Amino acid sequence: MEQRISLITLGTVDVESASRFYEALGWKRVETPDNIVVYDLLGQAIGLYPLAALAEDIGVPAADLGRGAMTLGQNMRSKDEVDAVMAQVSGAGGKVLKPPQDVFWGGYHGYFSDPEGHIWEIAYNPFSALRPDDGAFRWGGY
Repeated sequence: MEQRISLITLGTVDVESASRFYEALGWKRVETPDNIVVYDLLGQAIGLYPLAALAEDIGVPAADLGRGAMTLGQNMRSKDEVDAVMAQVSGAGGKVLKPPQDVFWGGYHGYFSDPEGHIWEIAYNPFSALRPDDGAFRWGGY
C-alpha cells in the first residue's frame, strides 16, 4: 500500500447543511453524482456522503461508525491565518471547541467542529513551513 490518502469521506446526516458550512468557509464543490458532495484538496479530496448510505456500503449499522477520536487538520502560514479561519466558523454554522492559542511545543492552534460534529484542528507550526507555491504540508516543512 502506498503511503497516501486519496479521499476522506465524512458521513453526514444532512449533506446539504454540511456542504453549506464548508462553502461558507470558501470551499468550492466539484461536479459529482447525486448524494455526494466533493471538494478537491491539494492531492486529495473530501467527500460528504449520507451517513446511512455510508454504513450500508460498509455493511455495519450507522451507530457503529461513531464520532470523535480523530481530527482533520489544516496547517496555516501564520497565527493570523489561524485566527481568520477560526473567526469564520461560528458564522458558518460550526462550533469553536478551543479558541486559537499558543501551544507548549511552540505552535498555535484551535479546534472546531462542523455542523455534523467532525472535528478540525487549524494550526500554525513554525517548525513545518508550508510549501510556498501551493501551501502543501510535510512534517518538518519544505
